[in-house]
Amino acid sequence: MLHWLTGRAARRRTFDQALASLDAQVWPQLLAQHDFLLGLHAQDAETLRHHTAWILANKSFHGAHGLPVTPGMCRDIAIQAALPILGLDTSLYRGWTQIVVYPGGFLVQRTDTDEAGVVHEYRQETSGESWEGGPVILSWEDARAGADAQANVVIHEFAHKLDQRAGSADGMPGLRAHRDLDARRWRRVLETAFDDFNDRLDAAEAAIPPDMDPESDEAAEWYAALPLDPYAAQDPAEFFAVSSESFFISPWAMARAWPDWYGLLAQYYRQDPLQRLESAGMQYDQTDTPSF
Repeated sequence: MLHWLTGRAARRRTFDQALASLDAQVWPQLLAQHDFLLGLHAQDAETLRHHTAWILANKSFHGAHGLPVTPGMCRDIAIQAALPILGLDTSLYRGWTQIVVYPGGFLVQRTDTDEAGVVHEYRQETSGESWEGGPVILSWEDARAGADAQANVVIHEFAHKLDQRAGSADGMPGLRAHRDLDARRWRRVLETAFDDFNDRLDAAEAAIPPDMDPESDEAAEWYAALPLDPYAAQDPAEFFAVSSESFFISPWAMARAWPDWYGLLAQYYRQDPLQRLESAGMQYDQTDTPSF
């Protein structure tokens, strides 16, 4: 009866135990920790509870740098990870098992090649990583409930996992189960929105006074007017991941900037957070900040 929930991975008993841990006392409190879960219908909330239990039953959580990972931390991460697949199949998260949690930001090795063909290697601090065929790595400081009202590292990294299911991450998740979505249209709408965002970012950077460091706090107001975090300009894969986190937690600016792109994400995820959040009383004010 529950193969579609358990994905034929965790034993039924393990899944049942995880589901039982999300009881009538724990589950409402877990939902209430995240404003972006407001407005869920009872049936959707119950599906989300089952998907959260599936993640708890099928993924192993490990603390790094001596961080003790508590059951509450696992539940907090799992409910956020379950939201993107609320309208999809849990099997999309199969093929890997570990979620590694650092206390805060962690260093990763990066390699870039400049226009002259010179390879540069460096270490960069980040709050999340998603390895193809490997673990999801998260900073607890950034992943915990209430860490950032405008960003969500858990949704971001699990969106990468969905993207990777179709091969190398390129901003186009597998569409095999979506007969209503055309891959060519997806690519066209993605490229249009991605190019437009890069143009907007170039314009924002050009408007910053020349005597001001563009990476300083003083320059933040120029970037705040953008529909997405500037990191979305890295490549189509990051654009999809950043779009996904905004889609679920603060969709207004993106939906206004690229209604076709928002519409494709709504078709893919089989959810409409904009409608759901507004039905719960969340509005979009003139400062482009969601408010009640």
